[in-house]
This record gives sequence, C-alpha cells and structure tokens, in this order.
Amino acid sequence: MDIEQARFNMIEQQIRPWEVLDQGVLDLLAEVRREDFVPPAYRALAFVDMQVPLREQGRRGQCMLEPKVEARLLQELQLRRHEHVLEIGAGSGYMAALLAHQAHHVTTLEIVPELVAMATDNLRRAGVRNATVRQADGARGWAGEAPFDAIVLSGSVAEVPQALLDQLKVGGRLIGIVGDEPMMRATLVTRVGERDFGRIELFDTVAPRLLGFDEPPRFRF
Repeated sequence: MDIEQARFNMIEQQIRPWEVLDQGVLDLLAEVRREDFVPPAYRALAFVDMQVPLREQGRRGQCMLEPKVEARLLQELQLRRHEHVLEIGAGSGYMAALLAHQAHHVTTLEIVPELVAMATDNLRRAGVRNATVRQADGARGWAGEAPFDAIVLSGSVAEVPQALLDQLKVGGRLIGIVGDEPMMRATLVTRVGERDFGRIELFDTVAPRLLGFDEPPRFRF
C-alpha cells in the first residue's frame, strides 16, 4: 500500500467532502501518522472510512472513530494554542495527538488498562510531549486539573454528565456524540455563564458508547 497516497485519498475523498475545510485541520491530518496509532492487526484499515477496533476481541466502545468524524469534531472545537483540554476515552491516543498539536496541554482519560498502555506508548513514539494519559473513569472527569477550556468525548453518551459540564471554564466548550441509536448527534455545548450552557447540534452520526457512563432509565409499556 502506498501510505502517502492512501493518506491523501482519505483527506480528499472522505474528510474534505464532509465539510472539513479548515486548512489547519487538513494539514494536521496529513502530518500526524494515523497508521502509527492503529493496532497492527488492523493497520490496513488505517485510512478506511470506518471505525477501527482497538482490540481483536474488544468490547463495544473500544475503537477509533471514522477519520471524517474525528476531523469534523476537531474543526468544530476551534482549539487555540493556550488552551487546556480534557479528552474522555484515550483509545489508541490518536485523537489526543491531534488535540495536542493545537492546544497547550491535553489530559486524556481511559478506563481500560490495556488501552492506557497503548495510548501512552503511541504518544511517546510519536513524540507528543504535551499529552498525559491517565487511567480513570471519564464520567467523573478530572477535577484536579479543572476547569478546562475544552472537553472532548471520543465516543457517545446518552446524556452529557453534569460533572463534566461543571469542569468547563466559562467560555469553554464540550463536544461529543449524544443520543441513542439510531439517532445520535454530534453536539457542541458552550458554558456561557456559571449556570448557563448553550447547545448546538452539528451533524448526525453513530458511535459506540464510552465505557463507565450510566444509561438513563428506559420506560417500557
């Protein structure tokens, strides 16, 4: 496989048509080697328009999102160089690497020990020094370093926990995929005041659940 041609095709045929037009984001996707964050068993899928499993027998929620979804979330977040970011769901470390190139520092939380080790090793080999992987339940956030300028959910949740919203600075943004199958939406929440939040639904997609997040009660008739 011609790696550079495959990377070019991913950007031009998948990502740009999905309304990712920010040149800084496109340049970043060309720079950060996605294939280095994909498990060896799935490396042939590094540039394919699909979710990539992170373990051969991994449970639901343990995957890399489609490249176009990662790119669109990154574009909509509009990170600035001075900002501190919290990511929920480190996975392989790829999204943390992208975030770290745009922000001052990234703290990324992962509940699965095997993925903590994977993400830590991948970020080290990629030379990313401003991202820290911590083993933790992402639903609780990381209060010791809060408040954050931005929070990224690298997976879906039924509802955004208030505990995470409380860890945003005023003016801070949280982005993630919210809802239940088959109707989930990428959603951007902005903290506009101490108790006030704005919410914009960006696009429809479907993503596996983040582990550790409570499901709301379901009514049966």
